[in-house]
Amino acid sequence: MHVPVMLRETLELLAVRPEGIYLDCTAGLGGHTTALAQRLTTGLVIATDRDGESLEQARQNTAAFADRIRFYQAAFSELPAALAALGIPKVDGLLADLGPSRLQLTSPERGFSLSADGPLDMRMDRSAGPTASDLVNTKTEKEIADSLYFFGEVRRARKIAASIVAARPIRSTLNLASVVAKAAPRTSRLHPATQTFMALRRWVNQEHQELVALLALVPELVASGGRIVIISFMSLEDRLVKQSFRELERLGRARLLTKRVIRPSEEEVKSNPASRSAKLRALEMR
Repeated sequence: MHVPVMLRETLELLAVRPEGIYLDCTAGLGGHTTALAQRLTTGLVIATDRDGESLEQARQNTAAFADRIRFYQAAFSELPAALAALGIPKVDGLLADLGPSRLQLTSPERGFSLSADGPLDMRMDRSAGPTASDLVNTKTEKEIADSLYFFGEVRRARKIAASIVAARPIRSTLNLASVVAKAAPRTSRLHPATQTFMALRRWVNQEHQELVALLALVPELVASGGRIVIISFMSLEDRLVKQSFRELERLGRARLLTKRVIRPSEEEVKSNPASRSAKLRALEMR
């Protein structure tokens, strides 16, 4: 079962109004979308995601609130076009949960997980762009090493990249995991390929660039008095959010609602271990 991360804190900080219009731009399987829709009367939730397969599942999961939700497949950089297509100038609140969806993580054929063998895909939108296999099997050793470090701060990135190139062709997720584990043996409870997989996922989906685009678009997307909540799971992402929010406040365009990052409670981490690395920051537009 999909459990939305830091739901109580998210709803409190968004200060949801029954007549408001809210943008859940990482709808995933619809957990946060459902909670938002439940609090509306005449309002609307715009549920977007770049993963059409997750979005279709979200549509089914939120069927009880279909009259209050509009779905649109879009990456962050495409959100202005999505709102324009729906005839909405700005929204009263925006939510982004930057973690991958449960559907992606539990479907071996998507190539996101280390728990079962599958094709090295990792695309959130399987209709476009290069796969993880394309990148590990065609890019130079330097390109792979640089990308592992840039997108995931992977230790021993150069050694891992050299091992990947030497082991080509790499044909599956567990094949890649084995190659990485030999190059960088386990030093913690996490599988030694965990960071490499996260970095590859972010490289394949250009997640860094898309987050930068979203943060730049916030003033264009959110109305004065509207609120933004972003939940990240990596220090790289949290730093970007923190810097962007502080700059908007410095410029007098927004007010920080979270002077310090908010983390999930001990109770939430116990009941939903996937939330353990989550970091939440919130902002109100002026």
